[in-house]
Amino acid sequence: MDDRELKVGGYAKFTSTDFPGELAAVVFVQGCPWRCGYCHNPHLQPRGGEPEIRWKDLLAFLAGRAGLLDAVVFSGGEPTIDPALEDAMRSVKALGFKVGLHTAGIYPERLKEVLPLVDWVGLDIKTSFDAYDELTGAPGSGKAAHAAARIVLDSGVPYEFRTTVHPKLTTRRHVTALTEDIAGMGCASYALQDFRSVGCRAEDLLDSNSGDALDAELVGQVRTRFRHFTLRKAD
Repeated sequence: MDDRELKVGGYAKFTSTDFPGELAAVVFVQGCPWRCGYCHNPHLQPRGGEPEIRWKDLLAFLAGRAGLLDAVVFSGGEPTIDPALEDAMRSVKALGFKVGLHTAGIYPERLKEVLPLVDWVGLDIKTSFDAYDELTGAPGSGKAAHAAARIVLDSGVPYEFRTTVHPKLTTRRHVTALTEDIAGMGCASYALQDFRSVGCRAEDLLDSNSGDALDAELVGQVRTRFRHFTLRKAD
């Protein structure tokens, strides 16, 4: 496989929820070095193997959707792992699409390189920065996430920071410390969202939602820290 061709782990032809206010397709990029227990796309973590669809074929499909969709969102896995991401973004821009990006900020410098091509970015902020390494299983991940948050805020690109809460992994302390930190950095748009069990392979985490961790008192406190706040409860 040519490293200059995006490695596609899957795609969604249509979504109205992955890029605020826009109808979009989602491209799931293969590969992620972190091993978060509640991951809902663990099949996208390995970088090896054949792509689900060749990027050139998916790009041809997207060309046929021009005028029907507004945007293409690159998600994952972790899309910034792929050296072909920038070229792929340029290709969909050339078709007239806006570009969205879902990232955990794993590679801050790569994120900085592609942000000029991005029209909206959703940054997954997983926990308080001091607790990252335990949650992700990756030393230095908290430092990377903090740097990525700073890069997004300095970029001027419209964004949302969001945290998925699992009661066994994300405590009140984590949520409080994290939201105080990012509010202090200047974050104005933030979402708290329930863990959803779809796709998760960790059996000890499946029978939980964020009920205790997202009680009304905590949510009320968090809400006051951000100009735009969203609470996404599990269905």
